[in-house]
Amino acid sequence: MTEDNLLSSDSRTVQSALDVLGSPRKRASLARLMPFLGPAFIASVAYVDPGNFATNIQGGAQFGYMLVWVIVASNLMAMLIQTLSAKLGIATGMNLAEHCRTHFPKPVSFLMWVLMELVAIATDLAEFLGAALGFQLLLGVPLFVGAVLTAVVTLLILGLERYGFRPLEAVIGSMAGAIALCYLVETFIDKPDWGKVLYHAVVPQFSGPESVLLASGILGATVMPHAIFLHSALMQGRIVVRDKSRLQRLYRFEIADVVIAMGIASFVNAAMLIMAAATFYKTGNTHVATLEEAHRTLEPLLGPSAKWIFGLSLLISGLSSSTVGTSAGQVIMQGFLQRHIPVWIRRLVTMAPALTVIWLGLDPTRTLVLSQVVLSFGLPFAIIPLVMFTSRTDIMGDLVNRRATTLLAALVATIIVVLNIYLLYKTFTG
Repeated sequence: MTEDNLLSSDSRTVQSALDVLGSPRKRASLARLMPFLGPAFIASVAYVDPGNFATNIQGGAQFGYMLVWVIVASNLMAMLIQTLSAKLGIATGMNLAEHCRTHFPKPVSFLMWVLMELVAIATDLAEFLGAALGFQLLLGVPLFVGAVLTAVVTLLILGLERYGFRPLEAVIGSMAGAIALCYLVETFIDKPDWGKVLYHAVVPQFSGPESVLLASGILGATVMPHAIFLHSALMQGRIVVRDKSRLQRLYRFEIADVVIAMGIASFVNAAMLIMAAATFYKTGNTHVATLEEAHRTLEPLLGPSAKWIFGLSLLISGLSSSTVGTSAGQVIMQGFLQRHIPVWIRRLVTMAPALTVIWLGLDPTRTLVLSQVVLSFGLPFAIIPLVMFTSRTDIMGDLVNRRATTLLAALVATIIVVLNIYLLYKTFTG
């Protein structure tokens, strides 16, 4: 396919979207929805990254199906937060980082930029480790070689941005679909108890402090600050309309994008925990807590295919989330600084620390824990400004939050922040 053809796919997508938005026909169909699908699928990759693999598998191995409801609740919260982020980009044509730069005093904006850069770097560190581990499990290569391969693939995928937004959306969406397919097959192989799964999906339960800690970890791995910044950037300028009726129609289609993409992410997260519950918890292997142990233990319990499917899903997850994490890093740097910085420098700043840490051979598990601490610190600095900006009429115009939406978002932000503080406290105090 030529560069002109790829660029024209953007034009066709925008024209199709404008035709749908200008049509009085209200009947929903997949063809009408297609031009609007994509941005949420890119953001949703952050919700099925290697960090989720670790917490979900540990939760299922130790407590069976009990914490499935945490995944359901976490993804409902994530749907609300990502919807607000998309709405900010649609209504204002600016992303969250640019709004922080515009509306906060310079010292505050500068500190937020430094913190968000650390968040983007910590995110890429976790994603690179996961992808490198995927290469190691499947091909037997050393971690650093796997990390270099990850960097090469990430840069190749991000290179699609020069052809417009649609090719990148198609590739990342396909990778998210491949992860979901791997876990669909995995779920078929491990034959879970569906009655218990459905019961624990809607009945909240804990079993002591350790289950509360794991629930906090599952939530912390689900709602991630870089995805909040990225989603608003993906929406700014993608499809531009200004009149009230078409703005609201565009927003409703983007809600559908978020619900479908985050629904798939929720299924994958739940399938990870269900697989661990049906395989490890059921057979008494409650000690399984790392990705390497899970990969090693699956073969004797479910056969060689389960082991390879697990490794493949981890590799795809690591590669796609590395791409999304690096992309978020460049959006954050450009948005806060508002200066032209060559894109290769923005990507290198985000990726280089991850490659360095892996090259130094630091303990992967300890490194992952520290990266999650940085993410936990950064989360309030993404959610609170988002709720503030989307509740202001002078910023959002016709798409300002309803009062009930702001209250619900504030409640969600409070829950997430409190649980992350609890997670930090337990991390430091043991």
